[in-house]
Amino acid sequence: MGRPIHDLDFTLSWDGIKIARQVADALKADFYPLDAERDTGRVVVINMDGSRMLMDFASFRSGEGTTSATPSLESDLRGRDFTVNAIALNLHDNTIHDPLGGAMDLKEKRLRACSPSAFTDDPVRVLRGIRLAARFGFHILPATRTAMKAAAGLLVKVSPERIRDEIFRIFDGPQQAVCLRALDLLGALEQIFPELPGLKGVKQIPPHVHDVWEHTLSTVKYLDEILGALAPEYNPEIAEDLLNGLLVMRIGRYRKQIGKACASMVTADRSLRSLLILAALYHDAAKPKTKKVDEQGQMHFWEHDQQGAEMLVGRARALALSNDEIQRLETIVRNHMRILFHANRLVVEGKLPSRRAIYRFFRDTGPVGVDVCMLTLADLRATYEQALPQETWAAALDVVRIMLEAWYEKKEEQVTPPALVDGNTLMRELSLKSGPKLGELIEAIRENQAIGKISTREAAVSFAKEWLDKNP
Repeated sequence: MGRPIHDLDFTLSWDGIKIARQVADALKADFYPLDAERDTGRVVVINMDGSRMLMDFASFRSGEGTTSATPSLESDLRGRDFTVNAIALNLHDNTIHDPLGGAMDLKEKRLRACSPSAFTDDPVRVLRGIRLAARFGFHILPATRTAMKAAAGLLVKVSPERIRDEIFRIFDGPQQAVCLRALDLLGALEQIFPELPGLKGVKQIPPHVHDVWEHTLSTVKYLDEILGALAPEYNPEIAEDLLNGLLVMRIGRYRKQIGKACASMVTADRSLRSLLILAALYHDAAKPKTKKVDEQGQMHFWEHDQQGAEMLVGRARALALSNDEIQRLETIVRNHMRILFHANRLVVEGKLPSRRAIYRFFRDTGPVGVDVCMLTLADLRATYEQALPQETWAAALDVVRIMLEAWYEKKEEQVTPPALVDGNTLMRELSLKSGPKLGELIEAIRENQAIGKISTREAAVSFAKEWLDKNP
């Protein structure tokens, strides 16, 4: 397909792990046994630019459709997932071995299972099929789609780590919302994200135009679009849309910083961008359980942000994410309403966020505040769809611009001002003891630095004395 190659799969008559180790020694690369039971070893080559080349070496495996009990190249290929992934190149004479017609399927952009048992043999292939179809524009053949649907229920038996890895590959690829809808139609979504099917049919009050489920998918779609519009490489096609054009005009100057942050890898296999997609997927997950109708008949979803954060923490743990990833996800969802509050206030009262509000926002979110800003914009687009008033969109962009300006250009002034006094100084000069009150005092000093009321050590000590008089 003319695409860059990042991994190579070698299949051998025998000694997969042994040969992998020999190759690693010859290339001075890293090696580890990937699957001892299946005699598979992995070689990891670090390129000059920091990227990785993965090389997996495995002994032949048996597959359906062969008469010989002895594993062979053909049995190995027939035991793989899709025909387009079951084409072998002989490195000795450059001949192609393609017993299942994968080359023609590739040319015709067809995704066809190698065997009727492909998905029951490994249910993760259901997720992989959706990912490949979205990434390469493949059409899943009806028989293959039927087999995928029949095997979707078996995903509960797969290790959380394998589910996680395949899901995050989907999130790092294109058309995440389309993939999620496809997973739902196949019956796989409820196996992976059991909290989400309950969003269907949960109505919302205007200006929302969708129920919670459709709003969630739309938020994921717009988030991908917004991050694309703000990618380091300018894409004029995305900016042709009026609202995206305003987006680029107002905050496009931060595209390099945003792009770098999104491309940052939390692990070798997961980017910050993919984590943000997961947060978007769960930002309204608690709305069904928090839905209330008051005496006037008004619908409310009080604390859905807080309870949604807790739900996402539980799901992230089930997917075996790291503590840092879990904390990041929780922070995004817990704070996803704050930018909208300031945007609505700007529309109604004409008031931009104060320096105190900016400081407190980043005090609670840190670098994750940038993610919250991006999610907010996607959430707003999904709320109104094509009916989004330009005034409302402009207000949200102004609030986000002010937040990004504080983070990227005025951090020492408005977000993390340098300490003028430390705890030891305050304890010594004010006869204080270490404890919660000292922490509160230090935070009060820092906040007043950020809003411009304190700029010297003397002013900080004077403020501390006044604060203690008011807070004995």
